[in-house]
Amino acid sequence: MAPTKTLTLAVTGGTGFVGGHVLDAARARGHDVRALARRPQPARDGVEWVPGDLANYPALARLVEGADAVIHVAGVVNARHAAAFEAGNVAGTAAMRMAAGERPFVHVSSLAAREPRLSAYGASKLQAEHVVRGCPGRHAMVRPPAVYGPGDGEMLALFQAARLGLVPVPAGARAAMIFAPDLADALVALAEDLARAGRSAGGCFEIDDGAGGYPHVELVGKIAAALGVRARALAVPGAMLRLGAAVDTARAKLVGALPKLSFDRARYLAHRDWSADSGPLLALGIWQPRTVLADGLAKTVAWYRHAGWL
Repeated sequence: MAPTKTLTLAVTGGTGFVGGHVLDAARARGHDVRALARRPQPARDGVEWVPGDLANYPALARLVEGADAVIHVAGVVNARHAAAFEAGNVAGTAAMRMAAGERPFVHVSSLAAREPRLSAYGASKLQAEHVVRGCPGRHAMVRPPAVYGPGDGEMLALFQAARLGLVPVPAGARAAMIFAPDLADALVALAEDLARAGRSAGGCFEIDDGAGGYPHVELVGKIAAALGVRARALAVPGAMLRLGAAVDTARAKLVGALPKLSFDRARYLAHRDWSADSGPLLALGIWQPRTVLADGLAKTVAWYRHAGWL
């Protein structure tokens, strides 16, 4: 759906994986962008970088000044303690929502918010949704499932494991998927809608590629096909995931890093149903997924190889 008027969009998280694709989508649709950045960024046509972070209220005020809508992507996906999730996802969202005032606000939540008792991450994303609802002005929220695509470091380990021929996966689980550029298109389309007709106002939308979800065994097969290799899925029960989390947490402490498989993430992964229903979002008529899984994985593999990640 082509925009009828150029907007100025204020974006948080624009230096990250999903946020970077949001900048691409916004510029492709002719919009100007003001993007928050902690560190200096290369100059980019149509993008004004605003120095600061979510704890810097004057920077947030500068970010939203003159903006027609806000797309809040920034958040914490991995942390040692629940307090860190709350600081990044709840307090950060509250600060951004306060700065936005009554400007249209698109909030990126997570499918994890559907099951807040499973993880501190999911609980913090649900709390952030409550914050968004409790403030004035039009808003819409999106709950993405697993997001993949060029530039993604979170799912790289799955591709690396598939290249070696064996991929551990949660036993009996399903997961929905969304290609990052398709997610970005949806976020920009929602910002356009909130700034105009407002049909999406007040909505909390799940999003996926239209398949609803995939058994993990099928996902492994499709990743292997994209790589041009053969790989087998190894079903791992919840107890083994927790053991793996203990090992990785101990390793991370030794090197002073965050574990890739934290206890929080292990509980999330062990849940069997991370399917998604994008029907309500599709019914708005402002967006539809363009990328089927096989094509998205092929593009992701090509990017990884070009970047030297695989």
